[in-house]
Amino acid sequence: MQLGLTANEVLTTTRSVRKRLDLDRPVERDVLVECVEVAHQAPTGSNMQGWRWLFVEDQAKKTALAEMYRANFYPYINDPNRAKGDDQGERILDSAKYLADVLDRVPVLLIPLIAGRLDTDTPTFRQASSWGSLLPAVWSFMLALRERGMGSAWTTLHLPHEKEAADLLGIPFDHYTQAGLFPVAYTVGTDFKVAKRVPAEKFIRWDSWS
Repeated sequence: MQLGLTANEVLTTTRSVRKRLDLDRPVERDVLVECVEVAHQAPTGSNMQGWRWLFVEDQAKKTALAEMYRANFYPYINDPNRAKGDDQGERILDSAKYLADVLDRVPVLLIPLIAGRLDTDTPTFRQASSWGSLLPAVWSFMLALRERGMGSAWTTLHLPHEKEAADLLGIPFDHYTQAGLFPVAYTVGTDFKVAKRVPAEKFIRWDSWS
């Protein structure tokens, strides 16, 4: 089932979903395949299509990935020297804590990958080309989820354990880079609204930086 949203509605109401992920409703594989088919219409450098999509449904593997995530998340939020944000920032942190607590209960976890290793010595142009070949597809996947009453959030805190995750899932570590860890679930309600943002003109420059 699709919600019938306009393009602008999908683009402006696709949120990072954490607390409103439905942990009890199964996610059908055929719907995930539909969303990947949509994602594969995104542009990719030289039309190489070096992306891969690894969905994790196995409970033991989801639990292991969640533990890798928590190993980096909890020390950060419990650091007494962590600078406190404003009210909105603290609400987001509370939402992120909820996700960390329930990550292993989410119906499906997704790890999108791009061909090649993108480590610290990779030249900027190659990093830009590689990420530019994957990120549009991942965003398109998230938009396709939204149109089908589903949601996700882009998380990266398992990546300090990327090699362990690769070993767990049989990913050829020397040949593919993981882009993140995405919880995927139906949402509790579909009434997501446009977020408050600083006006665009605050961020725009014309012809020069100053």
